[in-house]
Amino acid sequence: MSLTRRQITTAALAALPLGFAATGPAFAASSGSGARRMRTIYIAGDSTAAQKYADAAPETGWGMALPFFLHRDVAVANHAMNGRSSKSFIDEGRLVPILEAIRPGDLLIVQFGHNDEKTADPARGTEPWTTYQDYLRQYLDGARARGARPVLATSVERRKFDAAGNAVPTHGDYPAAMRALADEEGVALLDIQTLSIALWQKLGVEETKKYFNWTETEQDNTHFNPPGAIAVARLVAEQLVAGGVLATRDVRRLDDEIPESWITWPEA
Repeated sequence: MSLTRRQITTAALAALPLGFAATGPAFAASSGSGARRMRTIYIAGDSTAAQKYADAAPETGWGMALPFFLHRDVAVANHAMNGRSSKSFIDEGRLVPILEAIRPGDLLIVQFGHNDEKTADPARGTEPWTTYQDYLRQYLDGARARGARPVLATSVERRKFDAAGNAVPTHGDYPAAMRALADEEGVALLDIQTLSIALWQKLGVEETKKYFNWTETEQDNTHFNPPGAIAVARLVAEQLVAGGVLATRDVRRLDDEIPESWITWPEA
């Protein structure tokens, strides 16, 4: 079964909790002269968002597709990295260059959880209601201290179905812990976990294979191919607008089909 763009969007949005909203002003876009200046959306996250290179194709992070939905004066600086958690990203010093470059008016989207769940790994594992939230606060505090706006994004769901064909959540308490932190800190939240599991449910067991990195040699239920990355990036862009983080003039093509050929994988 192939779904239309509008069916996919309707299914995903219908899963949002009542009253879902992000607080704060829209991503302002003008200087005193009225000219629009280049602003940057920084991404700190894991492999589901990361830039992929030619040796990994067709695996695609949603951060690679996000620019297709943004106005030309909104840039993306994708610092997401395979295998990182909220803890290891900081411990490896990967937050430092973001905070050195980020400017007032920029955004920092923070998406971690997939690897925080690996609690047996002391380099990456965190506990959802304690250390996970503690590390996330470091991203929030760092962005705010530099006049930028942090945005939390719950982890996109894996492709997992039960015997009855129902999409199954896989992230335990981590999405709930992030939602609670966003509420406590008054930070914009993109509930991509809720939206993506609704999308996988609508697509179903077989159709979702076309969105994940399923090849002749690999059956990957975590990472995306181009259609999957485009679909998730669209959800991210739509929710940035719906939550008032971006203005409608900051985005484009939200209702357009994006050709898979637009995705490219540079040499490492």
